[in-house]
Amino acid sequence: MLLGWTPPSPARHIARVTFFLALLAGFLNGAPSWAGTIRDIDVQSNRIVIRFDDRVAQASSFLLAGPNRIAIDLMGARPGAAPGQTQSPVAGVRQAAQGDGARVVFDLARPAIVTEGRFAADGATLTLELRTVDDARFARAAAEGRMSFLPPFSFARASSRHPYSVSVAVPPKPAPFALPRVYGADDDRPLVVLDPGHGGRDPGSISADGVHEADIALKISRAIRDELVASGRVRVALTRDDDRYLLHRDRFEVARKLGAALFISIHCDAAHTPSASGATVYTLSEVASDKEAARLAARENKSDILSGIDLDGQNRDVSSILIDLTQRETMNASAKFARLLSREAQGLIPVKENPHRMASLLVLKAPDMPSILFETGYISNPADVAILNSRDGRKRIAQSVSRAVAIHFATRMASR
Repeated sequence: MLLGWTPPSPARHIARVTFFLALLAGFLNGAPSWAGTIRDIDVQSNRIVIRFDDRVAQASSFLLAGPNRIAIDLMGARPGAAPGQTQSPVAGVRQAAQGDGARVVFDLARPAIVTEGRFAADGATLTLELRTVDDARFARAAAEGRMSFLPPFSFARASSRHPYSVSVAVPPKPAPFALPRVYGADDDRPLVVLDPGHGGRDPGSISADGVHEADIALKISRAIRDELVASGRVRVALTRDDDRYLLHRDRFEVARKLGAALFISIHCDAAHTPSASGATVYTLSEVASDKEAARLAARENKSDILSGIDLDGQNRDVSSILIDLTQRETMNASAKFARLLSREAQGLIPVKENPHRMASLLVLKAPDMPSILFETGYISNPADVAILNSRDGRKRIAQSVSRAVAIHFATRMASR
């Protein structure tokens, strides 16, 4: 008797064992044991409908420029039927096998983006809503990365095909934030909210000798707080004053509820090359100013997902609307303060060449409050870490912020 079977014949026994091992190999390799073949692609002017002959595992879409294309990756799917007649903005359709699935590419006659995607209840039909846009909007959407779509879970189908199950513990939803203490007695003074990045289960980047970005960011924020309060020019609050996790939205909502006049998120940068050094200052843009800024946005924005459940809840259209509604005065004020801080930091701490950068960072998306993200140095660079992790280094960082804050508010008062 082997694996619970007592076969009537060696041939049948071998066949069953072979099937079992094949099924087990598929599971261990992470590949789905079934795949839906594409049986129809219906391209309309405002949507694309892809139908399969069986349920697929998941799908994701992303945009490619030069020439403009929409690419759809389908896990647990096979290339199949060619589409019938296409309608503008789609000029042509190509498909091919891709790893454990298929990729379908829609060549565009004019720029268009995917605004929404959903599977039917059976997991065998995917509908993508399209919207034609201008070249600038297409470029912004292409920079934002993928949109992912999951079919509704079918327990009956999963249990009939797979007798095993996997359980994963989901961390509890973070507790609602409480408004922090405000330092400084004069209520007429403008309020600066400092946001120490990361914290709790999100340590941020970690140096070669084990220094956590979350710890350094908190120490630097406290040093800046003390310097600003001592100046007597502003009041100060910290989004967190201990090792706790906060969602990006909660961070800037703390500042908005307190009526902050300026929001500064404190971080330490990281790079694969240890030689990268110096401070940078980021302001909000849907289009990252360079590839390094795009990598930063991807790394920082993902930390909400690290809590176990992605609570960001904003698709690309909503994000675009928030950007479009952002007051021009607020955007300009953020950029001016970023340039101020970059200038005042010169000579006090190492500063990168062209330190003012732009990135689509969630923590900066409050539409009515000047906001920056201050990368105070590279935690991946031992020399920068020595500055960031020393009392004298943090004092110099705090002085640069204090000088910039003083000039910022003096200039704004004079212009009224």
